[in-house]
Amino acid sequence: MTEWYSLAFSRRVIRRGLLFAAIVGGVLLAINHGDAILRGDVNAVRLIRIILTVLTPYIVSTISSVIAMRDKEK
Repeated sequence: MTEWYSLAFSRRVIRRGLLFAAIVGGVLLAINHGDAILRGDVNAVRLIRIILTVLTPYIVSTISSVIAMRDKEK
């Protein structure tokens, strides 16, 4: 498990995850919450949903990267 965390928090994986979060998360944010943001209708519940919308591609990218890196080592 320590190896997994070491890979997940490596600079390369974090940068890739942030890139995916910015691009994919931005698109999903616009699709799912853009109208509410433009109306100024952002309450605490929607803010949590917005954060999860951007966080999801980061998590997926990180898990995928770690699995690929571990498979490559085998």
